[in-house]
Amino acid sequence: MAVDRLLPSDESIDLLALVRDLCEHELAPHAARAEESETFPRDAFRTLGKAGLLGLPYPEQYGGAEQPYEVYLQMLEEIASAWMSVGVGVSVHTMTSYAVATFGTQEQKDRLLPDMVGGELLGAYALSEPQAGSDISSLTTRAVRDGAEYVLNGTKAWISHGSHADFYTTFARTSEDPKRGISAFHVPGSAEGLSFGAPERKMGLTGSTTTLVNYDNVRIPAANLIGAEGDGMRIALSALDSGRLGIAACAVGLAQAALDVAAAYAKERRQFGHAIADFQGMQFLIADMAAAVESARATYLHAARRRDLGRTFTREAAIAKLVCTDTAMKVTTDAVQVLGGYGYTREFPAERYMREAKVTQIFEGTNQIQRLVISREVLRSV
Repeated sequence: MAVDRLLPSDESIDLLALVRDLCEHELAPHAARAEESETFPRDAFRTLGKAGLLGLPYPEQYGGAEQPYEVYLQMLEEIASAWMSVGVGVSVHTMTSYAVATFGTQEQKDRLLPDMVGGELLGAYALSEPQAGSDISSLTTRAVRDGAEYVLNGTKAWISHGSHADFYTTFARTSEDPKRGISAFHVPGSAEGLSFGAPERKMGLTGSTTTLVNYDNVRIPAANLIGAEGDGMRIALSALDSGRLGIAACAVGLAQAALDVAAAYAKERRQFGHAIADFQGMQFLIADMAAAVESARATYLHAARRRDLGRTFTREAAIAKLVCTDTAMKVTTDAVQVLGGYGYTREFPAERYMREAKVTQIFEGTNQIQRLVISREVLRSV
């Protein structure tokens, strides 16, 4: 079901029409097969890039579409509803480009952003490590200055687009300072000494390759330091605020897709001489699913509008990520229940949606971390 969206301009309405057409003809028909074969959707990202959809919130002067975050997230929801791995990939790429777009020098923006946000390159966000997930301060990957270069050594874990990305926004330790010991770097995917582990064998999002990324004396120009030495923590946390909104929108898109499958099936499946949609118990379940999806959508849009107004949105982003991903898990589980035995088979997409929903409660900060962020923000304001 096409969601009736409230968009702020004729330009954004035209953009929605473009996104829906691409989703219908270029994404949705290939999703199930690619997920089953665990095929990375590089062609899908190229298609979106050529259409200008990999740089929606970034300035036009660098090849972006300069859309409000409110619009970008609704476009992202549409993409995720058609193919979750691609939606998550667009969110990851947008977050990966954020460091240079927001904290980079003018020279870096001129040199790097046109290809990053113009769709020529696909990015990966290299923050997590085998022993440093939610605890960013414990990361051990190091970057040592050597004349006009930095030399990076260490291992990153759970990196979306690992081995496929054209660049890696990488966070590494440059000193032992607990608050300012981490720095951010732009690392080309072709850098010598960069290698990758085998793809993780995941329960969902199997089309989105996730690997270890190994840095073995990887040399990059000192000009690829983003911000100043020690700015990495600030850059990472700022990017995550926006990235969490991306995952929230993707989660709502997945929940909407599950709701659509469940509602269509309920109208077709007959028991006791009636479509099961005629039974009040089923109607109430569908109503609860729809209410949850609409409520979740409202949380990410509220946070996005605060961001567009230049207001703080850390708390709102954490709330959106928590609410939207919990909703995705609940609604996809209910969709499987609506389909009964068929929901447990691969003949219908409901079981895939349920498997894909789980990880949304984990990445970009677990939902337990979101609760910590929310409580700290609330208590700080009292």
